[in-house]
Amino acid sequence: MNLDDFSDLIERPDGGVRRDAEERRERLSVPVGALGRLDELGEWLSAAQQSVPVKAVERPRVVLFAGDHGVAELDVSGRPAGTAHELVRAVLDGASPVAVLARRFSVPVRVVDAGLDCDPELLPDAVVRHRVRRGSGRIDVEDALTAEEAEQAVRLGMRIADEEADSGTDLVVLGDLSVGGTTAASTLIAALCGTDASVVTGRGGAGIDDLAWMRKCAAIRDALRRARPVLGDQLELLAAVGGADLAAMTGFLLQSAVRRMPVVLDGVVSAACALVAQRAAFRAPDWWLAGQLSGEPAQLKALDRMALTPLLDHGVTVGAGSGALLALPLVQAAAALAAELPERAPEPVVEEAEAVEEAGAADVAGAEPSRDTKPADTTA
Repeated sequence: MNLDDFSDLIERPDGGVRRDAEERRERLSVPVGALGRLDELGEWLSAAQQSVPVKAVERPRVVLFAGDHGVAELDVSGRPAGTAHELVRAVLDGASPVAVLARRFSVPVRVVDAGLDCDPELLPDAVVRHRVRRGSGRIDVEDALTAEEAEQAVRLGMRIADEEADSGTDLVVLGDLSVGGTTAASTLIAALCGTDASVVTGRGGAGIDDLAWMRKCAAIRDALRRARPVLGDQLELLAAVGGADLAAMTGFLLQSAVRRMPVVLDGVVSAACALVAQRAAFRAPDWWLAGQLSGEPAQLKALDRMALTPLLDHGVTVGAGSGALLALPLVQAAAALAAELPERAPEPVVEEAEAVEEAGAADVAGAEPSRDTKPADTTA
């Protein structure tokens, strides 16, 4: 597998349709610019859907890829290593923030186990049957995946994207359920942006103290030494310092762009996968929205590199797609406004013959002498 092949498969959203959407927007009753960024969102959706007016976003879905990362053994996360299955269980039980929001917004949630480190019996078969391996390697000293596992994980993500597109999903909110995932994600972003470890190291979704931050920074620094020699091959990079869940998310993003299915990115993990995908196919980011700023410095660098401006900045750090899901009503509102606002009444058109007749009558009226004017006195 060569991820560069996606570059020939992915096209940008239809530019002609977007121009038609912009022209239609100029005819609406609300002045251009009065709706702020909602105008831009509506036009982007029109181009993605190839439809003017834009169609409502009626079948969104949250897709979460789950995995454990061996680097969490270094106490670089706010959660114990190997406990990502607890995050999955909270989502399935409806007890996590993303589950509460999804229930409120009536959006289904799909969880895909790409690399959890737990017994499969702890979770439903629909979740664990896709697992590539049990946990990912410790990226500071070893590869996260073998080359075969990395390809298997990317193909898993591609398959999930195809299933969603075939089922009629019209927009995906993408997130992760991981322990140690932000360390792997920050390593990928630092490697691809040519940045030092200290610049990208954040506190993670669960929050860590200063000592844990220093351990995380050191782990990213060591992982970067292993990442830089394989920067020329995205699949090798994912195998070296990514993980099963990150590789699957990368495949999902690429295939979603192939299938013309828009995706809303959540935090630093989805941003890192998007950056890897952009390296393979430069048109792919045109199909993605950045849902929110998570506060992770690595996420900000990745979004800047992809020229993606976040829709929200509410300080939400819980991850698992929660922040991106909060942006979904904004996208749906943009679609509704673009489709349902009335157009201005057309200006009255004066027929050419009537215009000529009116102009002639005005000339005649101007040439007639005033009724009050007396004849000039010609008496000698």
